[in-house]
Amino acid sequence: MLIAQEEDHSSISLLAEVSRTITNEDDINKVLRLVLFIMSEHMNMLRGMITILNRDTREIVINESFGLTTEEKERGRYRIGEGIIGQVVKTGKTVIVPSINNEPLFLDRTRSRARAKKEGLCFICIPIKAGTEIIGTLSADRQLDPPAEAEYVKKNKAGNGQRDMLQHYVDQLSIIAAMISQAVRLRQLAHEESAKKPLENKTAEKLSRQKLRTEEHNEETISDAERPANIIGNTKPMISLFKMIEKIAKTNATTLILGESGVGKELVASAIHFKSHRSGNTFIKFNCAALPESIVESELFGHEKGAFTGASATRHGRFELADKGTIFLDEVGELSLPIQAKLLRIIQEKEFERVGGSKTIKVDVRIIAATNRNLEELIREGLFREDLYYRLNIFPITVPPLRERKTDILLLADYFVEKYNAANQKGIRRISTTAIDMLMRYHWPGNVRELQNCMERAVILSEDNVIHGYHLPPTLQTAESSGTPYTGSLQQKLDAIEKEMIIEALKRTKGNMSRAAMQLGLSDRIMGLRIKKFDIDYRKFRP
Repeated sequence: MLIAQEEDHSSISLLAEVSRTITNEDDINKVLRLVLFIMSEHMNMLRGMITILNRDTREIVINESFGLTTEEKERGRYRIGEGIIGQVVKTGKTVIVPSINNEPLFLDRTRSRARAKKEGLCFICIPIKAGTEIIGTLSADRQLDPPAEAEYVKKNKAGNGQRDMLQHYVDQLSIIAAMISQAVRLRQLAHEESAKKPLENKTAEKLSRQKLRTEEHNEETISDAERPANIIGNTKPMISLFKMIEKIAKTNATTLILGESGVGKELVASAIHFKSHRSGNTFIKFNCAALPESIVESELFGHEKGAFTGASATRHGRFELADKGTIFLDEVGELSLPIQAKLLRIIQEKEFERVGGSKTIKVDVRIIAATNRNLEELIREGLFREDLYYRLNIFPITVPPLRERKTDILLLADYFVEKYNAANQKGIRRISTTAIDMLMRYHWPGNVRELQNCMERAVILSEDNVIHGYHLPPTLQTAESSGTPYTGSLQQKLDAIEKEMIIEALKRTKGNMSRAAMQLGLSDRIMGLRIKKFDIDYRKFRP
């Protein structure tokens, strides 16, 4: 009886959180993604998928997922009537598979269960409807052998208990499917519209080829082939950057990458090389600021045996190693004037001599340089050669700072969470609304590198598979860094963090003060005093 009551309480909490997400979020993709995260937390869901039906192509595709990689998600495509998902779209009826091992219709087209424990792995697929029309499906994987469920099944006479438990999940999913149907409908219309454009363009091409070329040139979109595999971004500045990389990569032109520290200039250089015809050859990276000036010349150009004390053998420099390939000179503004002169000769003549040598060595190297400094200002100060600047500046490309591509912050944060989940054997499932607000309001002076460090710290600190605001560094929690006005003393800030932790604990324990106190390491008496101090109504967290 107690377990059944806890299940009911959990259901109410789950549906309440889904309802708040749908009400408070405007971004349709974010709504669907957060709903899956919430389901995973409340339902012990291993994998979850929201698919949509394209009524024009009659194809069913995975729109949002939890527990699937990008490659697995892309493989999840079905025709109507094909597999369980196709059957649910065709018939409009829920399908429950108690064990995927015993179901021939279960295709596992994503191949995400290839290495999973399949014994007792249950799959439930629910139709998502708009009126009487089937517009997609909501499906979930669950392992049916956790201790609480085993006890529930045992107390309800095995078979009947398991059927009741499965029906309980079906009821939860059915309600959620109804709640998100409008969001899925909007996503379906957007998906169908994007799929129509190639057909419309093909027809328009017959009428006016030149007009179509102009429209395509002006449109702020990019194909998968143009998008670099190593850079994340969907904002307008990043789309422009990707198009510039595509143009530059096809040439042998010397390239100068500009941008603040931490924006990812090395990733841009790598993308240019691996999209070029030199991609099969060496890509050499060298940080001009990482070594003392006396060593930089030997590292770049090599040295002959006996050229200086300690030169016991001939050494090939980075330019020789990069022959037929690309060399990336990071922080080129830090080079001394004598080395700048030698670099200018390589760019112009494609030749140089090793330190202590007289033999001229010719190389075929593409040079990509990068700096976060103002080279024109350095020229005026006499610290950078003007002729070298114009040689490097043939094809300048500027990487936008993170504050100018705000909508990419969550994409990057999700990527870093997945990365550090794997690196630290963690299971972070979502980022709390408070933390998201802090990430979006911060001005990120350290750009992507700073965001990466923040997310690594947050993943390590989290103990409940959720990243909360108090897991982020103090710099994100100050008035200056968050862009909010100063509102109080240090004690007020500490009180705000303490209150947030108590509220989160009460949410997790569904208003149970004793369990919340235990999780926070407080006595019941201290917990009661804190509840009174912060005027928290613990009853509103109870189902």
